[in-house]
Amino acid sequence: MIVLDTHALIWWGSGDKLLSAKARKTIEREMNGGQIVVSVISAWEIAMLVKCERLVLSMDARSWLNAVAQIEAVHFMPVDIDISLNSVNLPGEFHKDPTDRMIVATARKLAAPLVTRDEKIRAYKHVKTIW
Repeated sequence: MIVLDTHALIWWGSGDKLLSAKARKTIEREMNGGQIVVSVISAWEIAMLVKCERLVLSMDARSWLNAVAQIEAVHFMPVDIDISLNSVNLPGEFHKDPTDRMIVATARKLAAPLVTRDEKIRAYKHVKTIW
């Protein structure tokens, strides 16, 4: 099981070469009987990026996310009470971005590595990352 950060999901879903070889290989391995978890906060973030014209997808955000959701190994995970509360009380020092906090709290809840290029998240010792 792995959790994808929003940019990793976008780059994987669009076949972008910005996704590292290690991240791509990890995702491909999970496609064969594993589980790829995406926080629903990433769906919100993608929709906002498209609306603000900071992200262009090959189709509208709803269709793109629905296509991703149809992939057997992919599971969108809701932000529940535990994730919400834990995102506020992450151990150690972590930056204030609420989206990153929710995604990190999701990975911590699942005890799963987080696929991310984000340097701030990768420097955070309380979550395992892959890049």
